[in-house]
Amino acid sequence: MSMVPSEAVINKIIPLSVVDGPGCRTSVFVQGCNIACAYCHNPETQQLCSGCGLCVSQCPAGALSIQENGGETPKENKHDRVIWDESLCVQCDTCIRVCPSHASPKVRRMSAEDVWKEIEKNMPFIQGITVSGGECTLYPEFLTELFRRAGKSGLTCFLDSNGCVDLSQYPRLMQVTDQVMLDVKAWDHDVFGRLTGGDVSIVKKNLKYLAEHGKLFEVRLVCLDSEHEGEKRQEGVPEVDMEAVIAGVSREAAPYLKEFRLKLITFRQYGVTGSLKDAKSPSRERMEELKRLAVRYGFQDIQVV
Repeated sequence: MSMVPSEAVINKIIPLSVVDGPGCRTSVFVQGCNIACAYCHNPETQQLCSGCGLCVSQCPAGALSIQENGGETPKENKHDRVIWDESLCVQCDTCIRVCPSHASPKVRRMSAEDVWKEIEKNMPFIQGITVSGGECTLYPEFLTELFRRAGKSGLTCFLDSNGCVDLSQYPRLMQVTDQVMLDVKAWDHDVFGRLTGGDVSIVKKNLKYLAEHGKLFEVRLVCLDSEHEGEKRQEGVPEVDMEAVIAGVSREAAPYLKEFRLKLITFRQYGVTGSLKDAKSPSRERMEELKRLAVRYGFQDIQVV
């Protein structure tokens, strides 16, 4: 898909959210991700639509159509483009279920100015904006322009990131970013690779970089430990050593543990279609055990959800 730098593929915009950072915020979700987590709760945001058109004939509401070559010249884009008419859509998600890539065609290509016009409508009610995904840092120029506009209007600007893009390479973006909510999926290189297909060394680099520059709002750990009393670990569940993750984050960001929150997220099956779709959630007792462990490693602001 041919894109200009200040554009992004937008999956959805939530006008008012109280779960995507501090206060009431507008949350923007981009389409496309650079990893594929086995426990992803929004797997339809991972891939960009290829324009194959299979979903068009399957849509019961007639909300999808095909535009040859994406409305561009063949040199710019050889693929057709699926067009989504939001006014006709009944949100049945048939298009996602029939897609060979499990991607959503229910997206809009929007410039930073377009997105800002949507956000401006919420200005009396919000304290900031959060951009998530997919993986939002795949669109650094778009983010930089959007955050400049938001910052000038007095809004705080947060990134919600998997950490697999080296943020130190984008100083202009970091200059206009207030805080980052960073996922740390695993600490061991091989486990991280099996779980996500990505490289944990970039995540570790980002963790240290953000902590040192006062940009780290929250580190989030999805807790996959699913050992229950008297039960063996479920087959297919990666051996994520949660103590190793907690200890690793503590070491990497040792001088800054008072400055950010550690969020321990209970794995749940909702929306998961990957290899962990049948995995069980860790018990409440296990989550409290991990919280006590985090305290021993020096964390002070700990949230269990």
